[in-house]
Amino acid sequence: MMQNASQVLAGALPTGSVASPSLLVTLQDSLKLASLPSFAAAYLDALKAPAAGEEQSWLSKPVLGSLLAVVATLLVVEQVVYRSKKAHLPGARWTIPVIGKFADSMNPRLDNYKKQWASGALSAVSVFNIFIVIASSNEYSRKILNSPNYAEPCLVASAKPILLKENWVFLHGKVHADYRKALNVLFTKKALSIYLPIQERIYRKYFKAWMNDSDPKAKPYMMPMRDLNMETSLRVFLGNYISDEGAQQISDKYWLITLALQLVNFPLAIPGTNVWNAIKARKIAMKHLTAAAGASKKRMAEGGEPDCLLDAWISEMIAARAGDGDEEKKRVLSREYSDHEIAMVVLSFLFASQDAMTSAIVYLFQLMADHPEILAKVREEQYRVRGGDVEGPTTLDMVDEMIYTRACIKESLRLMPPVIMVPYLAKKAFKISEDYTAPAGTMVIPSFWNSLHDDTVYPKPDEFIPERWMPLPEGGVPLAEQSPQNYMVWGSGPHKCIGVQYASMHLAAVIGSASVLMDWKHERTTESDEAQVLCTLFPKDGLPLKFSPRAASS
Repeated sequence: MMQNASQVLAGALPTGSVASPSLLVTLQDSLKLASLPSFAAAYLDALKAPAAGEEQSWLSKPVLGSLLAVVATLLVVEQVVYRSKKAHLPGARWTIPVIGKFADSMNPRLDNYKKQWASGALSAVSVFNIFIVIASSNEYSRKILNSPNYAEPCLVASAKPILLKENWVFLHGKVHADYRKALNVLFTKKALSIYLPIQERIYRKYFKAWMNDSDPKAKPYMMPMRDLNMETSLRVFLGNYISDEGAQQISDKYWLITLALQLVNFPLAIPGTNVWNAIKARKIAMKHLTAAAGASKKRMAEGGEPDCLLDAWISEMIAARAGDGDEEKKRVLSREYSDHEIAMVVLSFLFASQDAMTSAIVYLFQLMADHPEILAKVREEQYRVRGGDVEGPTTLDMVDEMIYTRACIKESLRLMPPVIMVPYLAKKAFKISEDYTAPAGTMVIPSFWNSLHDDTVYPKPDEFIPERWMPLPEGGVPLAEQSPQNYMVWGSGPHKCIGVQYASMHLAAVIGSASVLMDWKHERTTESDEAQVLCTLFPKDGLPLKFSPRAASS
């Protein structure tokens, strides 16, 4: 934005001239501003000539006066450009100089976001001179997500330095589409059947530790659930190609990436900042991920059986080069993906699985504890599909039969969506609505909350009602399923979440196994229903729980 201001000044002043207070008045008059912001008025007061006989202060020196005039003019132009871009959209009339809404975003609150979304289908804010347009309606959010010629994912300003600008999640067009086609082989029934035993082994390890905790008091389980989820992801993705020490190092450091990928952060990679720490964490993770990719290639080339996601992908590449599969599959899989490219894919999967999936698991445990009548129905279904054998392995066929459990998962994700918005960047002027065009370079943010809490699609939208997803007795389609465009949990368009099947299986398996192995009580606090907004949503109190072994079913 300061660059825009400089351009305005360059066109307004003769070469070699400096800005003067009169330029502020000219800008005010020509742009028909009713008043200048108070900070600009203060600068003008500082520039007034001293009265006759009054001793000149150091503020009156010509150089300082000119500098203050330039600063004041730049700040006014900043407001002018903001007002011009904002046009008629709801939003603050003036923006705080330079930082905009940064101070408000240091402690983001879901209630504040709701107010923003309620202000209009499109609304505007500015943060660190980044002009932002927020879409709250289903129509405009979907339009942004489905307009790749006009907008591309940017996550946050620091995302590319952290996740690497060449990462596949930032690609678009045919290159991105080919990546997705190549990665689809990782989420087939064949691949999922490799992952499920790994997941369940790790669930049970963590459940045993939680039940054996001798402290009688409840304690926050948000981070232990994040650890469960991270270990599950690392072992599913990398198998035994990473040591326990390496896995722990990634788990410990990856939280730094989460902190740096919040919507608002100091954007520069200066030592000590979140972005700086995240880049260091990424380098550590990439070292392990790249080595794992190379080791998997070697083992698969030697004829080993796939036992993790890396193996599944690389074995499919080898098969494609050998001529297996249809022509399209061979085309997208037969090219040589470097160890670095494969590592970047896993890095992006870790980001999605660590944050969004941890949020989903946390809220599932909270909602089940707070609704024991619903948990009882889940348990009844779990005992039935497992044939009463709670120690036996969970299978994909069992997951398919968990109709009510999966309805609870859909409802939990609707009620407390892990991801409430995804920032995009307008590549060129983007006509979002009939009466508003976002300028090129605008951050345009589709948000999902209003779509998922639309009472015309989801009656009593703030209540946890899994039955809204259940098939109707007469065979009709339930109301919640009649407007699939509203269910934006997984996004929409060319960048829609690729791992929907994996995520759904993961959630069904973890809550299904937990329901028959453990009892848990939620110690509610005044902050239980308040959401902490990081990259994803979490209960502000960290979810205080106490676990105990569950008696065998009769």
